[in-house]
Amino acid sequence: MVNLYTQIIKKLRHADGLPLLLLRLYLAPVMVQAGWNKASNFEDIVSWFGNEDYGLGLPLPFVMALLATAAELIGGVFLLLGVLTRLVSIPLMVTMVVAMVSVHAENGWLAIADASSWLADGTLLLNESVMDAPEKLQAAKSLLQEHGHYDWLTSSGNFVVLNNGIEFAATYFVMLLVLFFYGGGRYVSVDYFVSKRANQ
Repeated sequence: MVNLYTQIIKKLRHADGLPLLLLRLYLAPVMVQAGWNKASNFEDIVSWFGNEDYGLGLPLPFVMALLATAAELIGGVFLLLGVLTRLVSIPLMVTMVVAMVSVHAENGWLAIADASSWLADGTLLLNESVMDAPEKLQAAKSLLQEHGHYDWLTSSGNFVVLNNGIEFAATYFVMLLVLFFYGGGRYVSVDYFVSKRANQ
């Protein structure tokens, strides 16, 4: 039995790049889209990064916005191809930490408000705005059912109330951390073939 298990593990090693490829394929469009959104509205992003009243109040907002935009756009493309995977994971992880601390932390964990979740109901954390979500959702549904095309508006799925917590940014951080430690993946990244060629 142990011998069979060992043989299976040895064979699986040939496919150990596949999970890393899937992580890269998942993260790349998310990062590229985020970077593209920032590049398309760069002046507004600089203003939001720097403004203390309605924005983040970060120092050197132009530089910070430029770094975040470049990290996401260029880093996303590099992740897609598996180029310098470990290296580009670093600024992307920094971007996720900054997003968690400066944008999402005050909203707790949940990205979508769910008052029934133990992540918001006081079992682990209590988030007052999440606890109000059912009332807000019912009010929105009532207004739309009375004045809008409710069936058409809900034909693609149910309405939700966003909470904007750290959930997504934290998940992306963990995925990037895996790529930092393990690289782009055997057989499925440019990094692998460059490294193989360099070691010949």
